[in-house]
Amino acid sequence: MQWFEILLGAILIVTSIALVAIVLMQEGRSDGLSGAIAGGAETFFGKNKGRTMEEKLVKITKYLAIAFFVLTLLATLIVMFIK
Repeated sequence: MQWFEILLGAILIVTSIALVAIVLMQEGRSDGLSGAIAGGAETFFGKNKGRTMEEKLVKITKYLAIAFFVLTLLATLIVMFIK
C-alpha cells in the first residue's frame, strides 16, 4: 500500500463517521401529510431559513455526502489505475 492510499482511506473513514453522526443529529420528519397541510409548509419559505441549527445540519450533510462520493470515486480510480 502506498502512503496516499492509506491517507485517502483514513480521510474516507473520518468522512463516513462524520456523515453518520450528522445524520443522526438531525430531527426526524414525522409530520407527514398532516404537518404539510396544517402549516408546516409555511416554515419552508421563512425569512430565517438557513439560520436554524436544523438547516445548518442539512447543509453540512449535503457537503459531506458530496465529499464522501468524490473520495470514494477517487479511491476507486487510484486502486484501478495506479496499481
